[in-house]
Amino acid sequence: MSKKLVAYFSASGTTKKAADRLAKTVGAALFEIKPVSPYTSADLNWMDKKSRSSVEMNDPASRPEIAGKISNMADYDTVFLGFPIWWYVAPRIISTFVESYDFTGKTLVPFATSGGSGMGRTVDELKKLSPKANWKAGKMVNNVSDKALADWANSF
Repeated sequence: MSKKLVAYFSASGTTKKAADRLAKTVGAALFEIKPVSPYTSADLNWMDKKSRSSVEMNDPASRPEIAGKISNMADYDTVFLGFPIWWYVAPRIISTFVESYDFTGKTLVPFATSGGSGMGRTVDELKKLSPKANWKAGKMVNNVSDKALADWANSF
């Protein structure tokens, strides 16, 4: 039986709720990807081109620092990776996370929340950061029923 992890970043709590549901559904360990410097509401103001999130997302090389590390990543076979969609892709802190570990041969399953957009080119962008991982198609989990979530998540 494979050991599963749900690792997620949540700026407003929406992705956290989805990650909690998913972890319970698949019996996975849970890890919150927290920035060293937490985001404020001003940081998340996408209407302000000078806000922290706007500056980060406009710089593909931006890698916000993560507080904490998973010491036993080698123990996990499948990692569900959750995040909100920002500018049609994963937030840059997810890039930091993916580049922080060796996911060679592991199954990576992205899941996301969004106020209206889909996954866009998210999975294609993440694959470039860890090409030796076994990436699965991403899934939007907003308003997904418990049964639909379980059916999808338990297929990995």
